Amino acid sequence: MTDIQPSPLNWEASATTTHPHVSSSLPPEVEGCLKSARFLHLATCDNLFPHVSLMNYTYLPSTPFDPTPVIIMTTNPSSKKTLNLINNPRVSLLVHDWVSHRPPTRTPDPTREGSPPPQATRSSLASLLLNLNTSALSSISTTINGEARIIEQGSEEEKWCKEKHLENNTFGDQAREERGFFGATQKAPQSESDAGASCFKEGEEVRVVLVGVREGRIADWKGGVKDWTLVSPEEEEQRGRFGIINGV
Repeated sequence: MTDIQPSPLNWEASATTTHPHVSSSLPPEVEGCLKSARFLHLATCDNLFPHVSLMNYTYLPSTPFDPTPVIIMTTNPSSKKTLNLINNPRVSLLVHDWVSHRPPTRTPDPTREGSPPPQATRSSLASLLLNLNTSALSSISTTINGEARIIEQGSEEEKWCKEKHLENNTFGDQAREERGFFGATQKAPQSESDAGASCFKEGEEVRVVLVGVREGRIADWKGGVKDWTLVSPEEEEQRGRFGIINGV
């Protein structure tokens, strides 16, 4: 029997800016993560109580209304996160590119079924897919800090963003097959014409939230961290003139 390898518990001092990277383009690993991840975690806060939501999202390098990278989300106008955003637009987003499953521990725990369910480990293909997070293809998370903007209802920008968000979050047969493959059960039947659009909050009352991608932090699974900041090409050129390269 193969011994279970312990997870690395390395850490790097990160209370302040660490390995700063300043550029007019996003770090490739951040852009790749934003393009490939299915969900993100949105953290809002009001009255000193943080609130975290799992969100569908759409990443765009630019829009007709904003030349810089943005993240589009939608929210129910009466939700806790919407009320938080109205009172405090500061947010933190977490996106990661690894498969979130917990492997068996060295000491079996009969009270924990584990994730994924047993159905997902009954084939070599399932095991291979579930262990992708240990490969070089899946190794980082990125935190994005910024301010959220609730787009004006009925505006052209809101209409454009809703269309793009719906297009990016409409899933077909593959998503349904994945749910069955991992032993999930579908709570509500889905019509053939729906094509997975139920994954996206759609409706006249839904509010569109936009977060500009300006700065954040990359963390790898070994505990290493690197801060990054996105600046305009003009600012990057000016920094180069004064000999400031990547924060130094």
